[in-house]
Amino acid sequence: MFKKLRILVSAQHALMLAYRSEIYLWVLAHILPFIMMSVWMNAAAAPGTSLTQKPLAYARYFVAVFIVRQFTAVWMIYEFEWHVNEGRLSPMLLRPMNVLWHYVSGHIGEQLARFPFFFLMLCLFFVLYPAALWMPSASSLILGIAAIYAAFALRFSMQYCFSTLTFWFERASSIDQLTWLPYMFFSGLVVPLADMPAGLRQVLYFTPFPYCIDFPARILTRQLEFPNPEILQGFAVLAAWFLAQSLLGSLLWKRGLLQYSGHGA
Repeated sequence: MFKKLRILVSAQHALMLAYRSEIYLWVLAHILPFIMMSVWMNAAAAPGTSLTQKPLAYARYFVAVFIVRQFTAVWMIYEFEWHVNEGRLSPMLLRPMNVLWHYVSGHIGEQLARFPFFFLMLCLFFVLYPAALWMPSASSLILGIAAIYAAFALRFSMQYCFSTLTFWFERASSIDQLTWLPYMFFSGLVVPLADMPAGLRQVLYFTPFPYCIDFPARILTRQLEFPNPEILQGFAVLAAWFLAQSLLGSLLWKRGLLQYSGHGA
């Protein structure tokens, strides 16, 4: 299985390199955290501000958000939608492994292809603003990487559920886009959850959105450090949402295949 996955990732990585100019544009398209960093730093530095964190803390948080975004971006639904509508899913179903591994390897290959340009952008930022550079502890780094790929798995399982709706709706991606606004505002992408009202924050931590960005970013910036019980609680809630979405996706997948006709261009 690992040999097959390694070959798939290698093939997908080579494919992504053929379109590396487009991938570099994707990296540039993810600069929203830097824009929000400027907004929150200026707000924190303003006289009489009610924000409790210093500008440097916001700088490091949004750099961590940028890092997390690079490894948790999921676009499975657009490719799957194309495969179903064009009938290209049919030969993929004949492969001696689950079709999902094709999409997982595609995302890993894309991450490998975008990494050099992402790393260059990160180094350039720290050259321009060296005060924001910080060194996570060994435990923060290990837990941060684990949280990032757990967040990737969570995002992937979420899109897996929406992707299966393509068996019934030709444009399931339009349904998936309805989650963009809550994802953007409740994940910590544009508003740090630490600056939200305490009551709202407690409710949000029972939804999957904070674990997509805010949770890994706080671990990387050492706002959450082992053995803080919030870390264990966060991974537990994340795992629960992943299992629930995976089970729902599997159910929709089995039912959707029963009516899949394989027609297309």
